[in-house]
Amino acid sequence: MAQRGSAVHESPHDHRPPADLATIVVSAHGRVLGWSDDAEHLLGHSPEVVGHTLTELLAVDASHPAWGALAAGEAWSGPVAVRHRDGRRLDADLRACPSLDGQGKAHGWSVVTVTVSPRPSENGAGAAGRSDGAMLEPTFAQASVAVATFDAKLRYQQVNSLLGDMMGTGAAQLRGRSYADVLPDGADGAWLRQLRQVSETGSPARYDGYIGDRAWSVEMWPVKDSSGRVCGVGTAAFDNSAQHGAHQRLALLNQAGALIGATLDVGRTARELADVVVPQLADFVTVELFDSVLAGEEPMPQKAGEPVLLRRAAARSAIEGVPELAVEVGAVDSYPPFSPPARCLAAGRPLLSGLDDPGFVRWIEGDETRSAGVHRDGIHSGMAVPLRARGIVLGVAVLWRWTRPGAFQQDDLLLVEELAGRAAVSMDNARRYTREHATALTMQRSLLPQVLPQQAAVEAAFRYLPASSESGVGGDWFDVIPLSGTRVALVVGDVAGHGVHASAAMGRLRTAVRTLADVDLPPDELLTHVDDLVTHLASDDGMGSAGLPGEFGATCLYAVYDPVSRHCVLASAGHPPPSVLYPNGTVATLGLTPGPPLGVGGVPFEATELELPESSLIVLHTDGLVHSHNQDLDTGFARLRDVLTAASSSLEETCDRLIAAMLPERPSDDVAVLVARTRALHSDQVATWGLPVDPEVVADARAQATRQLAAWGLEAASFVTELVVSELVTNAIRYGAPPIQLRLIRDRTLICEVSDGSNTAPHLRRARTFDEGGRGLLLVAQVTQGWGTRHAGIGKTIWAEQPLPDDPWWADL
Repeated sequence: MAQRGSAVHESPHDHRPPADLATIVVSAHGRVLGWSDDAEHLLGHSPEVVGHTLTELLAVDASHPAWGALAAGEAWSGPVAVRHRDGRRLDADLRACPSLDGQGKAHGWSVVTVTVSPRPSENGAGAAGRSDGAMLEPTFAQASVAVATFDAKLRYQQVNSLLGDMMGTGAAQLRGRSYADVLPDGADGAWLRQLRQVSETGSPARYDGYIGDRAWSVEMWPVKDSSGRVCGVGTAAFDNSAQHGAHQRLALLNQAGALIGATLDVGRTARELADVVVPQLADFVTVELFDSVLAGEEPMPQKAGEPVLLRRAAARSAIEGVPELAVEVGAVDSYPPFSPPARCLAAGRPLLSGLDDPGFVRWIEGDETRSAGVHRDGIHSGMAVPLRARGIVLGVAVLWRWTRPGAFQQDDLLLVEELAGRAAVSMDNARRYTREHATALTMQRSLLPQVLPQQAAVEAAFRYLPASSESGVGGDWFDVIPLSGTRVALVVGDVAGHGVHASAAMGRLRTAVRTLADVDLPPDELLTHVDDLVTHLASDDGMGSAGLPGEFGATCLYAVYDPVSRHCVLASAGHPPPSVLYPNGTVATLGLTPGPPLGVGGVPFEATELELPESSLIVLHTDGLVHSHNQDLDTGFARLRDVLTAASSSLEETCDRLIAAMLPERPSDDVAVLVARTRALHSDQVATWGLPVDPEVVADARAQATRQLAAWGLEAASFVTELVVSELVTNAIRYGAPPIQLRLIRDRTLICEVSDGSNTAPHLRRARTFDEGGRGLLLVAQVTQGWGTRHAGIGKTIWAEQPLPDDPWWADL
């Protein structure tokens, strides 16, 4: 049989004493036929390997010529690397000799003797090399990092115990096995792909990720032989769980800073806290708050030993429907004093809890739903953290784990405490804002009319929508003011700004407008007086006229409608014009001459007069209605006209349609809408007479009034009416100027009006004993329900109003 490699026979000068010997009997085809005790001691395999192919058993590199010679039954002598059972590589001198029969012919069997020697050191010193080799194995085994070597096929060669723990098995069970076959639970394929890449390209790589429940950083480098060919891969894995956990906590804090407290809404902030901690920290969380916090108030002190009542503001689970909620979101639950949430609130500090906590067990067992969740779902660890801000405890966050094997640790508690603190500050800000918003809204609503007054001129309906909570309550307002002669004033205004200041300013303006309306001033004159008032208010508030428009600016639209003449007179102080739906279906936005906003001063206001046919629909509103959806005024007014085209006969439905079509769900500004449908008093309800300037006409005026009352069926009112007509006509003849006119109006009340061309106004006074005059108006005031004077461009009108005879007022007269 031919020989390969070096000669089988060596000279005595070349002989080196072997470190170990092993004898193995191998067939001509490379199968093991015999296995000595020395081979078992040296290579780790027992005689049970008989029958295995020697190449698969020991070869580190199957392409080495020695293994091809053995498979062909040829002799061999030379160095070769063999693999120990535990995966270690051993450098060996292998000698393979044929087994001959009695005639000297090859019997087909070979006896192979393996001489194993220590690897010489790089400096060639044998003693030093043996010392380095002796230290290599314990150094590898005792390394503080998880170290492993792989052959070219990514099979484990050498493994220390830390890497075995990392992979979840023993080191001995890994040697000789492919990494792909022992991929641990929780590990992704990225590590295997990078191992292959290092083996194929010869370039080092790094892997960062989770294996099991630990975070690892793994360095990978190629192992090359003397020729530079990659024959394996070395790895060193560092447990990076602590650093990774710290990085995650920092990232979670950054995330919480961006997500928690984005709005001034207590409930939404509670949900944001729940979204941050699940599933990053916990499997399930509930956020429980005191009812007073949700109402904007401070929590009441809790009595020791009594159950704590909390309302569930938020809840989130990593797995939907697990565990089953014992208390739904929005419901109130009672927490006994021994329960973790109650103990946490009583102590004012966070609390870790679990199955080893008697109070936790007692609390859980007292509720079937909670008990089922613990036993069925495997909840094993809990944490209660108070929601504290500015010395006030607002509630508690309760976290649970069941899918994660590890219980909550102190680091987790500190992190959740920081998150809860941030959320609590945001909740307290929202609580304080809720209280301020509720105060402003209460003031706003108390200053606005809750029910519109009864009057004959128009049928009216209104809507007032405060701005969303982020913007705060504004200063929008409206009013319907009955005037003399069955007329009515329709008013809409808007004070700049939001909050209590705007509401207070709105209240002052509305009071001023109502006061001036009682004087029966024309719209343009009324706005001039209000403008002066706003200027004075700004000065009293210390703002000065220069800062008035930005600080105390306001707009107002004042309209007076007369159902007798069907005329409407309007004046605007920087306010959007109204829109009108005429009876014929035409819709128009009225073209007014707008004056400056109130408080600017120095510019007169102009009145616009137009006729409104009976059943015309006029819509007065603040700018929030047409500025919604970020649209410009022209687009807003066009949209408003489109909605009015399909207006309903019901004013309430019309208001609802306007709000639904024109406004978003959460308007950013207050909106006030006043819708009025005009009425008309016809000739059968109004009687008018022109009177000459002659004292004798007084008797004729009384007679005409009496006949008209009889025609209306109001004879019972004749006595009072005659007295009023007599006094008012006499007063006009004696102190007024022509032309003189008498008018009776029958509506909900009976109104008597006497007009003349003089601008002098009568004054009510108590006549002294010897005074000849001064008793007429006093008498009129005594027998009527009300009286007054209104001025026109030329002249004045004195009016007196009395109820109809069937009114209970007559019984008290």
